[in-house]
Amino acid sequence: MLHSINRWLNRMMPLITPVSIIIGVIFASRLSSLTYLTPWLFAFMTFVGSIGLGFKDFMNVLKKPLPLLVCLFILHLAMPLIAMAFGYFFYAGDIHMITGLILAATIPTGISSFVWVSIYKGNIALTLSIILIDTMLAPFIVPGVLSWLIGADVQLDVAAMMSSLFWMIVVPSLIGMALNEWSKGAIAPAWGSKLNPFSKLMMASIVAINGSVVAPYLKNISLRLAGLAVIIIVIASIGYLLGLGFSRLMGWNYADKVALIFNGGMRNISAGAVLAVTYFPAPVAVPVVLGMLFQQTLASLVGFLLGRHAQTHKHSHIASAS
Repeated sequence: MLHSINRWLNRMMPLITPVSIIIGVIFASRLSSLTYLTPWLFAFMTFVGSIGLGFKDFMNVLKKPLPLLVCLFILHLAMPLIAMAFGYFFYAGDIHMITGLILAATIPTGISSFVWVSIYKGNIALTLSIILIDTMLAPFIVPGVLSWLIGADVQLDVAAMMSSLFWMIVVPSLIGMALNEWSKGAIAPAWGSKLNPFSKLMMASIVAINGSVVAPYLKNISLRLAGLAVIIIVIASIGYLLGLGFSRLMGWNYADKVALIFNGGMRNISAGAVLAVTYFPAPVAVPVVLGMLFQQTLASLVGFLLGRHAQTHKHSHIASAS
């Protein structure tokens, strides 16, 4: 039954986030008091996502680290700078909006990128290694990049942010990977199908709670809010395009290309929302929450285009061979 529920939830992923945000806005008065739960809910999500991660695949990828380094460059240098440029161009003087855009672009790649990479036959070992390394570096990279780009304009509690990321992401990941090694990989098929539905429900809960915090800014749909949504979609799309561009430039194979595209475009947006709500004024969370609204839908669109491209390439290859 849990396996069937999980498959249904996988199909509903593009709808889960927007529905959860709507629930958060409608029940804002009740849910906004539950923000203290979000780090714990996220730690559970991270643990469930990491029980399929092994150290062996990680070591194999380190032998050819260029795709990994390129992805980290996209995630934590190129994209934050692009987000900052968009922020200062469209929202000059609104430091909260600028901070929110940079935060949404700085957070590590999403664990859910593994799902999309596996669906479209990408390099799973590379994806797991990117997730693992990015996760371990997150407590240092996220506060560091934010301090570098906006530290002069916004007061940051870097130590508290690092501690939060450490307990939300690093510790649950290490526990999950340790269990994977101890069980010789048996824990993922045994526990994964049972825990995955609860993990997705935790994600929906996080989105709803964080949506309740920014409800005053989302209730009144305006041209400004619609414009922000368009900007967020454009910035996220640039991440996918950078992954595609670098993989083509380097001449990498299809599997590596798929891994770089999804990991360059997706973010651990739930972690970003938790950080935004916990350590910044509510307006900072608005771009991050809107990013949650479109992430899975955009990923499904990118997957559809990849599938179409793969089919076209396959047919042309067959035609040329015949």
